[in-house]
Amino acid sequence: MTAQETVDHKYVYDFAEGNRDLKDLLGGKGANLAEMTNLGLPVPPGFTITTEACQAYLATGREPDGLAGQIEAHLESLERGMGRRLGDPHDPLLVSVRSGAKFSMPGMMETVLNVGLNDRSVVGLAAQAGGNERFAWDSYRRLIQMFGKTVCEVPGEEFEHALDEAKRARGTTSDLDLDADDLRGLVDAYKKIFLKHTGRDFPQEPREQLDLAIRAVFESWNAERAVLYRRQERIPADLGTAVNVVAMVFGNLGPDSGTGVAFTRDPASGAQGIYGDYLANAQGEDVVAGIRNTVPLQDLERLDKRSYDELLDIMARLEGHYRDLCDIEFTIERGKLWMLQTRVGKRTAAAAFVIAGQLVDEGLIDLDEALHRVNGAQLAQLMFPRFQLDHDFEPVARGVGASPGAASGKVVFTSARAVELAAEGEAVILVRRETNPDDLNGMIAAKGILTSRGGKTSHAAVVARGMGKTCVSGADEIDVNVPAKRFTVAGQTVHEGDVVSIDGTTGKVYLGEVPVTPSEVVRYFEGTLDPDEADDALVKAVHRIMTHADAARRLAVRANADTGADAARARRFGAQGIGLCRTEHMFLGDRRELVERLILARTDTERADALAALLPLQRDDFVEIFREMDGLPVTVRLIDPPLHEFLPPLEQLAVDVAVAQERGEDVAKEEALLAAVRRMHEENPMLGLRGVRLGLVIPGLFAMQVRAIAEAAVRVTRDGGSACPEIMVPLVGAVQELETVRAEAEKIIAEVVGDSGVEVLIGTMIEVPRAALTAGQIAEAAQFFSFGTNDLTQMGWGFSRDDVEGAFFWRYLELGIFGISPFESIDRDGVGRLVRIAAEEGRAARPGLKLGVCGEHGGDPESVHFFHSVGLDYVSCSPFRVPVARLEAGRAAVETVGSDSR
Repeated sequence: MTAQETVDHKYVYDFAEGNRDLKDLLGGKGANLAEMTNLGLPVPPGFTITTEACQAYLATGREPDGLAGQIEAHLESLERGMGRRLGDPHDPLLVSVRSGAKFSMPGMMETVLNVGLNDRSVVGLAAQAGGNERFAWDSYRRLIQMFGKTVCEVPGEEFEHALDEAKRARGTTSDLDLDADDLRGLVDAYKKIFLKHTGRDFPQEPREQLDLAIRAVFESWNAERAVLYRRQERIPADLGTAVNVVAMVFGNLGPDSGTGVAFTRDPASGAQGIYGDYLANAQGEDVVAGIRNTVPLQDLERLDKRSYDELLDIMARLEGHYRDLCDIEFTIERGKLWMLQTRVGKRTAAAAFVIAGQLVDEGLIDLDEALHRVNGAQLAQLMFPRFQLDHDFEPVARGVGASPGAASGKVVFTSARAVELAAEGEAVILVRRETNPDDLNGMIAAKGILTSRGGKTSHAAVVARGMGKTCVSGADEIDVNVPAKRFTVAGQTVHEGDVVSIDGTTGKVYLGEVPVTPSEVVRYFEGTLDPDEADDALVKAVHRIMTHADAARRLAVRANADTGADAARARRFGAQGIGLCRTEHMFLGDRRELVERLILARTDTERADALAALLPLQRDDFVEIFREMDGLPVTVRLIDPPLHEFLPPLEQLAVDVAVAQERGEDVAKEEALLAAVRRMHEENPMLGLRGVRLGLVIPGLFAMQVRAIAEAAVRVTRDGGSACPEIMVPLVGAVQELETVRAEAEKIIAEVVGDSGVEVLIGTMIEVPRAALTAGQIAEAAQFFSFGTNDLTQMGWGFSRDDVEGAFFWRYLELGIFGISPFESIDRDGVGRLVRIAAEEGRAARPGLKLGVCGEHGGDPESVHFFHSVGLDYVSCSPFRVPVARLEAGRAAVETVGSDSR
């Protein structure tokens, strides 16, 4: 962009110029303020500085050319419209400066209220408010506090200490009891704090306040807590935030004023009704900060019926317009209702499913859109257990059920301690009076959050719901003493390290660890709860949406299962076959001795005897699995890991032998085992003798497994069942390896199967990068491919998956090199490209080649969408994740149809 183009570029939009479709440019808050303005709702006038301006500022460290002039022009327009000038000593216009990114990031970036106040305009504000000096000085102290902390990094606790001291001097615990003189004195104290930490007086020029506040909001995009939240929520780091400059309206003008947050439906359960919090004589930050406990929104009907009725009308209008649950912020200024924000509200996993079903019933959305409104991560949350309560467990306190779930853990009182204990593997409950954005690290680390202040719209509640964390807020019976690391409740003292349990649905708090019971959703998937007979609206909603997902999806969903019990569970959860049966798991336990005999065999006879002993055991395993799957495909992977994994560690065995020799014991067997372990020892066994290489080096090993599979399939078929085995050869890198194994396997299969009618497919696992790049050749010898994305990721990146997660992945995530571990969600650009190449070239060589995936990515929601786009036939994952994969496969299908139609 040239210098002239930069000057001419539009960086500032009046609210009337935007709409909700401009979220990329105006951010969510700005786009929705514009939408409400254009709907004719009572929105204070203002303008939005675009995300492009923020991106330019962060890239260069200075405002882009032309921005200052555009801000000036829009400010003058705002002043003309309001009939006031910013910071005028006699009749001041004050503005708020608020962040607003494309995606909601509650509390993660900065806001500054009452910009424009100074030593002269505070007098004019009092006159403007009918001589209300208390209101004016309260607004001024709020500006200095927010500006100091946000713009100039003055420690916020110093302002809080000064406020506490003013309340002590007055003999009160409420800031509402401070009069105008108290607040005037507090302003002086705040100014001294500001001077001490910044080396300058609090700025008196209103335009300087505005410019510095705008820059602070820009810079808050890269604040530590914002970066951490984006990483947690997978929000791209390059979006930037818009800045909204809005004429101030005041909820702290007296008892006929106030501020609140409302939801058009319950964000915790999805139930229809009136939900929200209201706080009289307050500004908006007081509500979300949880500093004072709010009253239910229904109380507003008694306090100000006209505003209450108008608010309900607007809520219904917004929900119909957005066709979704709306989260609304509002202020009442002396009986006049103002809308400060609306957005599609964050909701719990349960509420997401229930609301989607309700909106279908109301004709606002169709089932495709309902499927789009939920996701696999939410479904996974619903499958976690809940508390199993009986007479032995009585709650000691009850707050607001702000984010559902059942969580038990050790009590901690600081974010740092939560992170520390969680890193040691401890389950923790973070207990605070109220949380603030600086607590984000601890909230992520904790199993649950418990606060003594706040409601469903407090910081703790909103952030916990967004992360799927259990949260109880506003448990005001609990007296939290953070410095002493304890809280007291019902005459009992709970210290740091003691265990508590919190129920995010009921809001109840229990001392000690409460046992859990399976969720209703799991009972539904297992077939023990009929959705038509269930009282739970959630189960009915899940059933309805899952039924539509199954009808819509193209991808089949199989399970990774190694036993008959795993196979039975997988079928109950809706698996359409087994995509990965790991045969090495069948050699553990009591059978390890037989494997040792195979490894130690010195002659063909000894080896044949060991394999003959293993054959019937393997065959019985496969019979059990085939019977459970009853005609569904079962992909059996021939033994894959290096054989040394079935033997004792070299170092420990060497020590044991040496000690036994020193004692004069007979260690001939142990010495032979040690010699074998030394003979097989590899520096990098994951890249050594394993997979297809074992089958080629150890005569008879793969042959035994193939025979066991074929004999099991024949037995099940002759017993009246049906078996569809698929034999998968692992770790193939060259077509010649597969051809060699296949030739031997086909001879055995032909001999065993005879006229039984059993068909056995032979394919390979694509997990070596060379296999992906030579897939066209390999497909000539393979009837199917299954992508082993765990190893493909390991070898594609050059990572040892057993080591790197704990060694340095935390740093890569911290630096933003990874948005998420590539072992958790597939790396589309690198490993994903290998998958796409192999799929395309494999099918070009063999049209109709069956394609699946059996790595952990098969149950990851984001990865399922990628596999759908590549054209795979199925994904396979652990039984518990089968419902998640089914849902996401359906979502991928309807999203593809939607994008095609557009």
